[in-house]
Amino acid sequence: MRRYIRALILCTVFAVFSGLYVYSKLLYSDGSLRENGPKRVFIPPRGHGVRRGAADRTGPQNPHWYNRYIMRQRAQVEPVHSRPDSPMHLAVVACGERLEETLTMIKSAVLFSIKHLYLHIFAEDQLHAGFMEALESWPAFVRSRFNYRVYSISFPSENAAEWKKLFKPCASQRLFLPLILKDVDSIVYVDSDILFLQPVDHLWAFLSRFNSSQLAAMAPEHEEPRIAWYNRFARHPFYGRTGVNSGVMLMNMTRMRDMFFKNDMTSVGLHWEELLMPLLQKYKLNITWGDQDLLNIIFHHNPESLLEFPCQWNYRPDHCIYGSNCASAEENGIYILHGNRGVYHDHKQPAFRAIYEAIQKVAKKKDQEAMLLEIEQLKNDLHKTGTINNDWRVEAVEITLRNSVTCKGSQGSSQLSSNLRK
Repeated sequence: MRRYIRALILCTVFAVFSGLYVYSKLLYSDGSLRENGPKRVFIPPRGHGVRRGAADRTGPQNPHWYNRYIMRQRAQVEPVHSRPDSPMHLAVVACGERLEETLTMIKSAVLFSIKHLYLHIFAEDQLHAGFMEALESWPAFVRSRFNYRVYSISFPSENAAEWKKLFKPCASQRLFLPLILKDVDSIVYVDSDILFLQPVDHLWAFLSRFNSSQLAAMAPEHEEPRIAWYNRFARHPFYGRTGVNSGVMLMNMTRMRDMFFKNDMTSVGLHWEELLMPLLQKYKLNITWGDQDLLNIIFHHNPESLLEFPCQWNYRPDHCIYGSNCASAEENGIYILHGNRGVYHDHKQPAFRAIYEAIQKVAKKKDQEAMLLEIEQLKNDLHKTGTINNDWRVEAVEITLRNSVTCKGSQGSSQLSSNLRK
């Protein structure tokens, strides 16, 4: 009996000391975590359908590849909108014969920007190599102003063919940006035929003007209702008096993902990802301009969610074909040129084409002084466009570029004009 009692006492003592040992280890571990914070282990991302540029293929020994790699790592660890030094995000979609046009848009965005840019390029797979080779070949002082990422075109699998053929090929990709770029808070979407003539920063600043209910910003389709398309021909609801044009669209995608949108299909609000397909099924026989029409329908039912910016931020041939109908451009200049209707590549709008070709030449120069000389040449080209030699459209563009040619040397020339910083 005594033998059993001694064995029990020995086991009890052993258990007590074992418990004290485990407790001390836990206490030490907890103290270390409080002192040093949590440790993060990074696993390199392998996102489906994403290519990261020619430099990425060369491995971590390439410093350009490494810098973009680290930026993507940080974006995964902390939300983009939480960093005060977060870059401006710009998205574009390119399909078909849009490679050179999209590269020219990117050139204008990079040249006319102050803060760093992060480009999200959605393109058909056969265009990826062209984008990466072109962007990596740009002069170092241009290349240092942006990072980029190339994505494959991606639609919900069950309706991919229907979305892709809606209006122009791949154009409706913009509707799915909030669902694809889940780590990005806000973004500027532009069509491939856009040219920036003012810093992207000035458009980005509209985000700070959003009230508590606004989550997107676009320009009106027309200023003058008598010549507007939507109020004369649309067979579906549209925003405001004349609808909006989606060629330039500023989005707070965090709000878009979180909001319940009012609609004419259910009595309850729907999230963005729940709204798109039912909306297409209801209106696909009545829409002409594809995804732009769907956006007009959405903001018709949710007008409090949209901020309008002036037409000078999305200036199109429609603003001058039937006479001047963009007052803000006449007064202050054209800030963003939208060359829809293919006017960069024909002779119907010589001023549009002259600006496009000038920006193509500008970004091919290897130094900043040469860029400024090309901008000066642009003014001369505008006055040689024949029928619109004395037209106010030339003056509207010159208001934007007038001070660019007075900027000498490297001081401020990365923005092409000290005035553009204001």
